[in-house]
Amino acid sequence: MLAITYGCAIIGLDGTIIEVQVDFNPRAGIPSFSIVGLPDSAVRESRERVRAAVKNSGLRFPGKAYVVNMSPADLPKHGPAYDLAIAVGVLASTDQIPLDVLDGALYVGELSLDGRIRHVNGVLPMSYAAQQAGFHTIYVPAEDAPQAALVAGIKVIPVETLGQLVEHLYQLRTIEPYQMTAIELNNSTVMDGLTDFGDVKGQTFPLPDYLE
Repeated sequence: MLAITYGCAIIGLDGTIIEVQVDFNPRAGIPSFSIVGLPDSAVRESRERVRAAVKNSGLRFPGKAYVVNMSPADLPKHGPAYDLAIAVGVLASTDQIPLDVLDGALYVGELSLDGRIRHVNGVLPMSYAAQQAGFHTIYVPAEDAPQAALVAGIKVIPVETLGQLVEHLYQLRTIEPYQMTAIELNNSTVMDGLTDFGDVKGQTFPLPDYLE
């Protein structure tokens, strides 16, 4: 069964939407898990994180054949931010998440072996890229939600664990969208890790809209 989810790559200062196609073959005799589409070592290692996180979240990980294709295939993929998109694709392809909830949603986050969803870099441009591409929802690690919410026009769902996300997608225990408050907008900690490129001497090229 084929399931398609979406993640995001960071190229320079801009986000690029990545289609994550997960094909599950229940008739395969030898268990395998292949990731193609120019993944780096961190992306290839996601198969171990996904496998452990799914099992330790009380979900099934059938020992059959999985092929994960990350498109566009000619764009190098770096880092662990694709873990959540791959895990959701695995669960959807094995009938543990309904396929219809995948439409219009982007998934970002690194998985711990126990199913917790960890911080990743570049959430702000990822959220902006999702909003520009017409996505209505972005799922991010809970600690990254304040940065993602700086982009208007997209629903930000802060997720702490893979199990919590599955319950949300089945509407068993829904997660409230993150709402940016006026106090948080004035709090410099929201912008931790971001750089004001206007302070860089000699900076002449146009900045992305979300940094202006």
